[in-house]
This record gives sequence, structure tokens and C-alpha cells, in this order.
Amino acid sequence: MKKKWLSILLCGAMVAVVATGCASKTSSQKPGDKPSAEISDVKAVDQKKVFVPANWVKSVIDGKQKESENYIIIEASWGKAEEDKAYTKAHIPGAVHLNTDEIEEDKYWNIRTGEEIAKVMKTYGVTKDTNVIIYGGDSGATRVAFVFLWAGVENVKVLDGGLDAWTKAGYATKDGIETAKATTKDFGLKVPAHPEYVLSIDEVKDKLANNKNFRLVSVRSIDEFEGKKSGYSYIKRAGEPKGAVWGHDETDYRNEDGTFINFDKAAAMWAEQGITKNNDIAFYCGTGWRATIPWLMAYQNGWTNVKLYDGGWFVWQMDEKNPVQAITPQEAAAKYK
Repeated sequence: MKKKWLSILLCGAMVAVVATGCASKTSSQKPGDKPSAEISDVKAVDQKKVFVPANWVKSVIDGKQKESENYIIIEASWGKAEEDKAYTKAHIPGAVHLNTDEIEEDKYWNIRTGEEIAKVMKTYGVTKDTNVIIYGGDSGATRVAFVFLWAGVENVKVLDGGLDAWTKAGYATKDGIETAKATTKDFGLKVPAHPEYVLSIDEVKDKLANNKNFRLVSVRSIDEFEGKKSGYSYIKRAGEPKGAVWGHDETDYRNEDGTFINFDKAAAMWAEQGITKNNDIAFYCGTGWRATIPWLMAYQNGWTNVKLYDGGWFVWQMDEKNPVQAITPQEAAAKYK
């Protein structure tokens, strides 16, 4: 019951609510609501801008951006390349597959050690100066993007809308498997270069107890937050860490065409729950995938007060001494208003 089960459960939930990534052809954005990653005339983008459109990625491949000189495109998802039918059937030309098992240990699904991640970087030919473009059909792509930033890669992008956005733009795909080219170069920094991006369970407990400005933000479904279900076949207990507030689920961060919502809309969702830019924020979910979406959004928009509680509900519920809540988002947010 590894990530495959998580992927099945998440995909099932997403299909039940909205069609994302590789399905819907209709945008839910209102007229005049500029997509979060829209870039006119395929101009250059800031290094901290994470979400980018398909035409920008194509311009990199065509040699029209500064990133064109040193880049890698990664399709990130759970499982080996030969088992990933979506990748072997159609991927962006030049894209290599990265199995999320390579960046997560297999007990709690937390990020592997800095030494292990440094080896992954070498395997994929990545140094801190490599321009990394990542895409995928679910939040596995944002999970990998987060890990690369945590490691110290200075320019990490996520294709907004995934492969569906690429094909809808009329760009060609390739089948089969492409192999990453390893490098002998040093990464250039000690991995992780940004350990401050991640909070441990002990740090979360301390902040909940002693920091009134701290917000532990759950990025899980409403039924998960209210304790009606655990959300995972391998997690028996339901509920949330006591003191958590609701940051909405992954589906709420996506338009119907699979692209990500405008940041102003995300910030408004958080504000309704008593979460603002002035808070000390840690996003979490079940095992660390979904929570990377709002983290990347906040990072891209200059919020420096955001962390990822990597252990999530999975680690929290393992110790029955850890306090748990099963309340509504309104009840959770009331204490902060």
C-alpha cells in the first residue's frame, strides 16, 4: 500500500469533484480573471516564479530563453518509468521520468536525507544551476518541485496544467522512455540548502503551544478535516492535529482545465480561515503531496513565512498521545478571529 494507493484515492476524489490535469477542456475562471501562470509573448520569467505555461516551456526547448542553455524536463509521478503508462504513451520530448520513491523514504513518505537527495540530483544531471522544469498528472509534480527547491536548485518551474496544457497548445509528444544523463559535477551547495522550509513534528508541537501567530494549515478534503474519513487506505485514524485550520483541498486550487487558480483567490480562501501573510504558516496534508501546492503559490508570490510540515497527518496520528480534533473549519478558525 504505497503511493499507488494514495494516487488512486486522490485521483478518485478529484474525478468526483472536478476534472483536473488530463481531462476537462473547460476553464472555470471568470472573464477577465488572468490565469496564475499566464505570460504574454513568451517573455522571460523571474527565477522565483514557479508555475509557467506550455508556450514558455516550448520556448525553452526551442532555445529562446536563457534557461535553454542548461535545463532538464522531468515528468514526476509514482512508480517506475516502464510502469507509468501515461509517460510511456506520451510525454514532452526530452522529458525523463522521476519516480517519487526516489525522493521519499518508504516508512513515513517523508523527504529523504540530504545525502540521498544529493545522489538523486547527480543521477538526473542536476546541480544548483540547472533549470528544472517539472510536470505531472497530480501533486507529485509539486512535491518534487518543492524537494528540488529545498535541496537548493535555484530555478524550478512547474508546467501549469501538465501534459494536457501542452497537448491543447498543439505541441507534439513522444512515446517510450528517455534516460536521464548523470553528472559528475558537484551540486554546488550542501543539500539541503534550505532546511528551514521544513518543520518536524516536534517543531510543530512547540509552535502550536507557544506561538499565537502560528497557523498549522491542513490541505485536505472537508471530510478528512472534519474527521469523517482518514483519506488513505493505510491510515486508520481520522481527524487533524489539534489546533489546525483548514486550507482547502487540492481540488480547490485548480481550475476545471487543471491549471492552478489565481493567487488572490487562494489568499482569499486562507483569509476566510484566519490565515494571512502576517502569520507564521506551515502547510501539511496526509503525507506531503497536496500541501506543496499552496506552499509553492506562497513562495512564488514572495511570502517568506511559509513552511511544510512534512510528516503530516500520517506521522501525527501514529502516536495516540498527540491531541486530535474533528471539528468544522468554522470552529477551527473561530479561535483565530
